[in-house]
Parts: sequence; structure tokens; C-alpha cells
Amino acid sequence: MRKIIFLLCTVTLFFVACNKEEDDSSPVTPDAPSDTTQVDPPIDGWIPQAVTDIDGNVYDAVQIGDHVWMVQNLRTTRYANGDDIPAGSMDSYSEPYRYVPDNDEGNVPNYGYLYNWPAVMHGAASSNTNPSEVQGICPDGWHVPSDAEWTQLTDFVSAQSQFQCNSNSSNIAKALAGTMGWNSSTITCAVGNTPSDNNTTGFSGLPAGYYDGNYGGFGDNANFWSATKLDNSHAHRRSLRYSSASVSRTSPTLHYSLSVRCVRD
Repeated sequence: MRKIIFLLCTVTLFFVACNKEEDDSSPVTPDAPSDTTQVDPPIDGWIPQAVTDIDGNVYDAVQIGDHVWMVQNLRTTRYANGDDIPAGSMDSYSEPYRYVPDNDEGNVPNYGYLYNWPAVMHGAASSNTNPSEVQGICPDGWHVPSDAEWTQLTDFVSAQSQFQCNSNSSNIAKALAGTMGWNSSTITCAVGNTPSDNNTTGFSGLPAGYYDGNYGGFGDNANFWSATKLDNSHAHRRSLRYSSASVSRTSPTLHYSLSVRCVRD
């Protein structure tokens, strides 16, 4: 009788072990790209995993008006043709460089790199056409937005009442800013005032700051290059600031390193 019980237990353990091996051999689903945009649920026009750069970084996108914009900051270390974008140790008006936000490599997955204007353009001439037709630093099928394209974006958002704060067409910064990383503000309609209410467009701007020989603005402002020069030494950008309700348009010198968003061709 003891032999029979022993044999039954042995058979039972054999089948349990086999089933466990079968379970362990089940395919593992890869992790999805990290969510730095905090749009939950995704809004209308959301395009998950819209493009992959040459380094294998995956970016979501969103359609706002007539254009499709990346919703994460670019974080490539190479151009689409495989050329390297050197990591910078000093600022430059002429040599292409990239930098890590706030001088911390741990910020790159969420905030991308900061690039000076020569790196953004990759030898292309300034353009203010719409579309810019400047691929520059962007992946194949995408381009660096011109100043005219940025203006089209902000004009569209300003004209939509659902994106205005307090029914003011100038107060659209919150609609373009992401919900994470911003310093706090008590100013009405400012990006840093109740940031959980931000990002109704899905654009998901993040305050990566800038580099101009020194790191600054991390947590305070998001700055995005355009493909359009003001003159030989300056190019246009758009900025969001934690303490402001509006989107600013300024023209820093070309050695500044800022975030980049690409637009689909």
C-alpha cells in the first residue's frame, strides 16, 4: 500500500513539474515605452509609438490642428544617417553638440537631450516655410518645425476654447505643458499652478531647461528650437515657463542648447 501511495505522489509531482516548465516557457511581452506624458486616457489625435529614431528610442505623437508633433523631447545621439552628435563639454556657436538636462544623465529618458542650433540643423539652411523641409536632427519622415509652424500651432490652440485658461486666448501654456516636473506657482493659469490640469492638447512640454555654458531653468522652463534664424547669431524658439500662462517667442543665440520636438512630414 505504501508503494502505491509513493508512486501516486511521484506521478503527481511529475505532472506539476511539467506544467510549471510549460508556464515558464510562455513568451514574455516586452515593456512598452516609458510614459513621460501622463495623458490618461490618451486624447483625440494620440498616436502611440509613432516613430523610432536611429538609436531605437520610441516616441508617441499627437495631431494638433494640421500637424503631427512628437510628444517627447528628442533624445537621439546620432543623426538619421548614422553620424554621431558629440556630447559637449563647452558651448559652441558653430560645432554641433548635445548636453544632458541639469547635467544629470538620469534626466535623459524623460527630458531628452539639449541640442545647440548647429546640432539641430545638421548643416541645413534656416527656413521659415511651412513645412520647413529641414530634416536636420529628426528621424526620417520627420522635420524640425519652422517658426511659421510653431506660430500655426499656437494660433490653433489659442483659437480653441477648450485649451484656454479662464477663457483667455493668450493663456494656453497649460494646454501645452506636461503634468510632471514643474516648479510650483500661485499665479492664476500659470503652468506651475495645479499642473495636474495641464496638457489638454497632449503636447506634453517638460521643463528640461537649457545650457548656455551653464545649466539653468530645469523645472522652470521648457524651450524648443525652431529651424528659423532671426539673424546670423540668433534663432527663434518657443518657451513655456512655470510662472507664466502664455507661450513666449524669443530668439537666443545659436550656442544655446534647448529641447527639440519634430513634426511629421
